Amino acid sequence: MKSKLTSILFLIMVFIGNAQTQDSISIPKSKDKISYKQFIAPIALITSGSLLANTIFNDDLQSNANQFFGENFNTRADDYLQFVPVAQIYLGKTLGFKAKNNFKQQTINIIVANAIMGTVVFATKNIVKEERPDQSDNLTFPSGHTSIAFTNAALLYYEYKDSNVWYASSGFLFATATGVLRIANNRHYTSDVLAGAGIGLASGLIVSYWNPFKSVTFGKKNKTTAFIYPQIGSQIGMGALIQLN
Repeated sequence: MKSKLTSILFLIMVFIGNAQTQDSISIPKSKDKISYKQFIAPIALITSGSLLANTIFNDDLQSNANQFFGENFNTRADDYLQFVPVAQIYLGKTLGFKAKNNFKQQTINIIVANAIMGTVVFATKNIVKEERPDQSDNLTFPSGHTSIAFTNAALLYYEYKDSNVWYASSGFLFATATGVLRIANNRHYTSDVLAGAGIGLASGLIVSYWNPFKSVTFGKKNKTTAFIYPQIGSQIGMGALIQLN
C-alpha cells in the first residue's frame, strides 16, 4: 500500500516541481500565485483513496452501493457527464461571464491539463493493476472518468471564479456525479474515485496557474519560442515544438 501511494504522489509532485522551475526559461507570471496550500485537497483525496484501497471497508462501501442502486444498475450517463465541464468552459463567455483566457488559451489548457492527467492515470493504472469490482480487467485504480471530470471542473473553476463563483463551481457537481455513477455502475471502488478526483484537481490546478504555454521564451533577446507537451502512447515522455523567429 505504501509503495502504491508513493508512486502516485511521486508522479504528481514531478509535474508540480516542473511547474515551479524557472531556470534558463522565463515564464510569464499570472497575477494569481499558486500556493502549496491549494494542493491540500488533491493530496488528501489521493492519500485517502490509496489508503482505502484493498480494505474491507472499501469492499463494504461497494456492497452497500450495489444494494442501494441495484445489482443490475447500468447507465452510460457517466460517459457524457465527464465532459460537461469542458462545454461549460467554452459556453461561459456566451452566457455573459468573463473568462480568464481567450478561446485559444482555453483549448491549450484543456489539452495540456488532460494530457498531464492522462499520463499520471495511465501510469498509475499499470503500476497498481488492481482488479475492478466487476472483474472486467485490472485497471480500476484510479478512476479515469473521474479524473477527466475533475480536471476540467478545476479548469472551469479557475477560468471563471473571478466572474461568477457559482458558475465556476458548478462543474464540480457534474464531476461528483460522474464519480458516483462509476461506483453505481460497479466499475470502480470508492478508493478509485477519490484518487481520481485528487489527480484531476491537481492537474487542473497546475495548468491554470503555471500556464507556461502562452509564451515560453529562452533568454532576454532571443525570440525563440517553444511549446512543451506531454506524450502518451507506447512510451510516456515530453515533446516540444520550437519556433525560431
